[in-house]
Amino acid sequence: MAPPIAVRVLDRCRVAPPPGSAPPTSLPLTFFDIPWLLFPPFQPLFFFQFPIPTSHFTSATLPKLKHSLSLTLLEYFPFSGRISNYPESETPAIVYAEGDSVGMTVAEADGDFDNFCGHHSKDACEFHQLVPRLSESDEVPMMAVQITVFSNAGISIGLALHHAVSDGRTFTNFMKTWSSIYRNGEKSLPKSFPLPFYDRSVIKELKGLKEIFLQQWRKHKKYLSKTSREDREDDSVRATFVMSPREMEKVKKWIMAHCRRKGKPPPPLLSAYVLTCAFVWVCLCEARAGRVSTAPPDTCFFGFNAGGITRLDYPVPAAYLGNCVAFGRAVAGRSDLMGEEGIVAAAEAIGRKIKELDGEVLGGAERWILEWEVLTGSEVHVVVLGSPKLDLYEVDFGWGRPRKIEEVSIDEMKSGISLTESRDIKGGIEIGLVLPNDQMDVFASLFHGGLKVLP
Repeated sequence: MAPPIAVRVLDRCRVAPPPGSAPPTSLPLTFFDIPWLLFPPFQPLFFFQFPIPTSHFTSATLPKLKHSLSLTLLEYFPFSGRISNYPESETPAIVYAEGDSVGMTVAEADGDFDNFCGHHSKDACEFHQLVPRLSESDEVPMMAVQITVFSNAGISIGLALHHAVSDGRTFTNFMKTWSSIYRNGEKSLPKSFPLPFYDRSVIKELKGLKEIFLQQWRKHKKYLSKTSREDREDDSVRATFVMSPREMEKVKKWIMAHCRRKGKPPPPLLSAYVLTCAFVWVCLCEARAGRVSTAPPDTCFFGFNAGGITRLDYPVPAAYLGNCVAFGRAVAGRSDLMGEEGIVAAAEAIGRKIKELDGEVLGGAERWILEWEVLTGSEVHVVVLGSPKLDLYEVDFGWGRPRKIEEVSIDEMKSGISLTESRDIKGGIEIGLVLPNDQMDVFASLFHGGLKVLP
């Protein structure tokens, strides 16, 4: 492990949209947004190679970052707002008023920048100092930003964003807008660039889902499951694994050959996503075997998000600002996942659930919160954050693509993993994990060893 880093705060400030640029606004949460009130904010962290001294960063780079963020908030002004807790007879809303702003922390770190950008195991706690946190007051802010300079090495940009205001698609558009304005100026956005669409009426309130979710939210009024960072095991480490298209094809061929030998039909979907998730699910089950604090259940769950814009039977603009994702929960027997046909069982369960969502994206939606309450409170189930379809590695402030992207919030879910597209391997997928050190060693052995022995 690298030596612990020291992070020194240089400034705390606030960044707002330009004065008078955005009207007072109240955006009621839709049924797609409300479940996210019960989840911690997500905390993406970008590392950029940019070897400048701290003095140049504070005098030249930082003012430009603040100004370009302000101009970006002109379009994404709800990110400057807050969630207002209305009386129980009303729906929570994202509220923006003149003067609302985003908290920004500016810091300097003395750690090894290259170490943070590696895929190897690293102390998970080290990353906590590089991301901001949102307050948990009655009126929750939407976003906070932390920019940390590693003098003569690079810059990290960490964010905390409440998921009730944005899914991954909206967040990616926000980051690409900010980086484009920083790189090329406020007039730089091409006419085809997807500026936000705010009209909530495009989301049709079906099946009484809004009222069902409001009732469940009022019952909890707190996160479904949140492991405080103080409660994490001291030896928790963070690492990244990459599945290449060639390795995905090896897994697919093994599954197809195994099904032929057994005279059974193959799983209904063997996409890159399914193959990667199935392989990781099995490796995690085996790595955690005998190493969790409670007796494992007979049934294991694999939770993930599924895009709604392409699955709904009515149109929603791609630039819609808000959530438009469904929850999916694949189910498999623990003994099946741990057995000879584990990867087949995992691929079958995940592929079948995706196919169900393709056919009816809101099928069983009334159970979303109840099902995810079981998922997020367990050490043996798996929850996926992020998506390899978002192209976050295309975010470029003019310093080149990110050296590394992490999702720090998986620390606060006992079962969370992150997925993003591979930076260096076209068509590959990066898997981010936080596990106790002994479990990470076992997982790494199973992951690399399992891919190596496949024909």
